[in-house]
Amino acid sequence: MSGVTVIDHPLVQHKLTLMRKKETSTASFRRLLKEISTLLTYEVTRDLDLTVLDIETPLGPMQAPILEGKKLVFASILRAGNGLLEGMLDLVPAARVAHVGMYRDHETLQPVEYYFKAPEDLASRLVIVVDPMLATANSSVAAVTKLKERGARQIRFLCLLAAPEGIERFRAGHPDVPIFTASIDERLNEKGYILPGLGDAGDRMYGTK
Repeated sequence: MSGVTVIDHPLVQHKLTLMRKKETSTASFRRLLKEISTLLTYEVTRDLDLTVLDIETPLGPMQAPILEGKKLVFASILRAGNGLLEGMLDLVPAARVAHVGMYRDHETLQPVEYYFKAPEDLASRLVIVVDPMLATANSSVAAVTKLKERGARQIRFLCLLAAPEGIERFRAGHPDVPIFTASIDERLNEKGYILPGLGDAGDRMYGTK
């Protein structure tokens, strides 16, 4: 699909399979989510700009590559997005974090915003929006719209699973925002859940129903 990168690294696919299994415990699910988020971060940041810095190693001077520009912003769509943050921040501890509180009305499947907090200088930073599931995409589209309203110009969207319907909806709403995912699953069911999916990521992460 145009604008979509499927991260098919063997370690990513292995960990995703373990997460899908219904017998996987809450503790194991949370640990796997942290591990897989680190691997996904490698891919979504693969083409970051580098510059050269003059440094001294123990054996002499050299020009060494270092990230150019301002720090990244990881924007978590609450609450499930927070499950991806821990592994991402382990890899990029200097990143700023934004929180976008959205929940899905189970009757209408439409997003309801309840919280928003982000760094002020979004326009000069690469913003990586994270949510484990791209299902109906209603919450994701609304979250990216909100970030753009606050000035974000460079945005990428990172998820574990995506449904074809969600990709179509997201690309229609934000054709300029690339999607990175570990899997494109079959479809949505009548309740807006991804099939075969892995269930409700937030509930499995936090042990709720």
